[in-house]
Amino acid sequence: MSGARLAERLPFSPSITGATAVRVLQQISRDKGSTALLLGIPCMLMVLLKLMFHDAEATFERVGPQVFGIFPVIVMYLVASVSTLRERTTGTAERLLTMPVRRLDIVLGYSLAFTFLALLQAVLSTLLSIGPLGLDIKGPAYLLMVIAMLGALLGLALGLLVSAFARNEFQAVQFLPAGVLPQFLVCGMFVPREEMHGALSAVARIMPMTYAVQAAGEAAAHTGITGVFIRDALLILGCVILVLVASATTLKR
Repeated sequence: MSGARLAERLPFSPSITGATAVRVLQQISRDKGSTALLLGIPCMLMVLLKLMFHDAEATFERVGPQVFGIFPVIVMYLVASVSTLRERTTGTAERLLTMPVRRLDIVLGYSLAFTFLALLQAVLSTLLSIGPLGLDIKGPAYLLMVIAMLGALLGLALGLLVSAFARNEFQAVQFLPAGVLPQFLVCGMFVPREEMHGALSAVARIMPMTYAVQAAGEAAAHTGITGVFIRDALLILGCVILVLVASATTLKR
């Protein structure tokens, strides 16, 4: 089968998806605030965490890996929701949809662009943590990068979805306490799920951030890839795909 025929059979256009990703990256690169938020804030938070537990090294060793499943979700949610909403309110998304562009092209283009940014974010925060900050983990460092990337993609998917229901950027930020912060509270970092109230424990089981925190803990506590890590990573990826599909349905011509 030729390349042209294969492209016609795909549910999206690789060329349009790639062009959308490049446009999003160019737009974010011109916004110095968003770039600093994406790449700098996770590193700054890790430094702050190290200073907080300067005299409690054991606590830092326990909490440090777990936040790799939390910080990227929150930061990417903020950037993705505001950036996407800005395109909706300025009419850019509507103009794109008047062209022969599929909704999946736009969603995948955003996902591809933010995946690249998530990779940079994960590499920077991981190298900083296991290097100058001295975070000691038993497993390979790339597993923390994987969790940080999956967390960032989860934040991206949630941000894209929320942008469809917010009328302005302030409302997009207002969705953060409702959609992300409850996951942060019941993810198991503060209290083990087994010790939570029955209802909260049940809620925690369906929250993707719970599995991001658990997978990060697995990477820190074991020398290799465990079955729990693989299961949790696949669950997070499944949640990302489901939310991205839901986000694509909110783009109407």
